[in-house]
Amino acid sequence: MDLCVMIEGQEDVTWEQWQAIAAGCEQHGIPALFRSDHYLSVAGVHARGSLDAWGTLCALAAVTSTVRLGTLVSPATFRHPAVLAKLAVTADHVSGGRIELGLGAGWMEAEHAAFGFPFPDVRTRMAILAEQLAIVRGLCDEGPFAFAGEHYRLEGVDALPKPVQPRLPIIVGGNAGPRSAALAARFADEYNTVFATPDEARDRRAVVEGAWRDAGRDPETLRFSVMTGCLVGRDDAAVLERAGRLAERNGTGRSAREELEAVRPGAIAGTIDAAGEQLRALAAVGVDRVMLQLLLHDELDQLELIGGELTRALT
Repeated sequence: MDLCVMIEGQEDVTWEQWQAIAAGCEQHGIPALFRSDHYLSVAGVHARGSLDAWGTLCALAAVTSTVRLGTLVSPATFRHPAVLAKLAVTADHVSGGRIELGLGAGWMEAEHAAFGFPFPDVRTRMAILAEQLAIVRGLCDEGPFAFAGEHYRLEGVDALPKPVQPRLPIIVGGNAGPRSAALAARFADEYNTVFATPDEARDRRAVVEGAWRDAGRDPETLRFSVMTGCLVGRDDAAVLERAGRLAERNGTGRSAREELEAVRPGAIAGTIDAAGEQLRALAAVGVDRVMLQLLLHDELDQLELIGGELTRALT
């Protein structure tokens, strides 16, 4: 099982910090770095800024050489699918074939209102997502592509250049509901779910494998991943110290101990030994990789822990 890093870019991550994070991932052998795609703080801290996700990925692609880069996930409501496909292909060329595209329906109504993006009901957003997946896949695959749907129409074009990778990896996520599982089985290469316990991950993987079979795809080709929180230290004192810094950053008013106890179920938390046990339990139920959400994005020693002792704890 691979351990990757996920950064909430809308929580005031600067370009200098992005460069340091990406360099740390490469230095410590972390295979992939993902970022969220939001324009407002999801923590409700309005003073925090956000660089555009795809602008960031294109820039990081030019200053890295080994780490894979992707969104987790881009809202279908933010960009026309032809623009999104071009951004992903551009980043793939800049990176030499290291881009992964996570695509979702969008959920945060406040940022849509603030920036003027339409925010239709969930049924419509899912229909938009389905058409975007079809268009992005069609434009990135070989040959000409045309599309006529309810929300988008493409007269037909052989969009060049194609990605460097023979097949641009697409990630679809959710809680293994029938609609998201079916869309993933039609268009995606990976299904991602969030904050799943081992029991939840096992059950959700089984549902997605069923969708893969229904779509005529081999379930062995499914890549199943979990995005979850990470609060890890070398010993109990280090874990508490980090929890205290997290409480301070988030302004929760909780003590370090209270912050640690408030970690969501499914998060990876505790010492290296405890975190290793939690990760091995996810691997045992078929999780292929875990995207570890680092909310203290300026604490680069976390990357050394993940790429070193935590990765070794999986064996």
